[in-house]
Amino acid sequence: MEKMTRRGAVVAMAAGLGSTVFVPSLAAEEKKLWAKSFLGKKGPTLVVEKWLGPEPKREGRWVLIDFWATWCPPCKKAIPELNAFHKRFGDQLVVIGISDEAEEVVRKMKVPTIEYFQAIAPGKRTYQEYEVKGIPHVVVLDPDGIVRWEGYPFLDGHELSAKVIEGLLPAKKG
Repeated sequence: MEKMTRRGAVVAMAAGLGSTVFVPSLAAEEKKLWAKSFLGKKGPTLVVEKWLGPEPKREGRWVLIDFWATWCPPCKKAIPELNAFHKRFGDQLVVIGISDEAEEVVRKMKVPTIEYFQAIAPGKRTYQEYEVKGIPHVVVLDPDGIVRWEGYPFLDGHELSAKVIEGLLPAKKG
């Protein structure tokens, strides 16, 4: 039996009222991307102009790259959750926010506070290699650089959550 989605519940409720309503389930549809897909393939090399703090040690670790901007409301909405990923999974996962804006623009944004690693790439090389056309766009790479998750983190039916991250990371020993 298929798990009922929120949209499926709306259809079921409408059916119970004798109405005919068709609401497609996004969970059953193919995941929409606003960038080139690298899922299951080696992702392009992360190239930044400048780290806004220490450069993280990425070798042998999982890496989450968040393409974002200060003017983008959904990008700002994602920051608290990315902070939580950084705190909870920081021993296995490096969380990096990369903006194509100027350093002073990124540094001027104080709310919400970003607690994970930040970089700027005004030249947009990494954006261009991933062909990012919409933000926020998140990519999760395994220690070998293979993309294991990608997309808009709030896409209905395909949200990026702590449960998704847990499912990607290897189980902790001990």
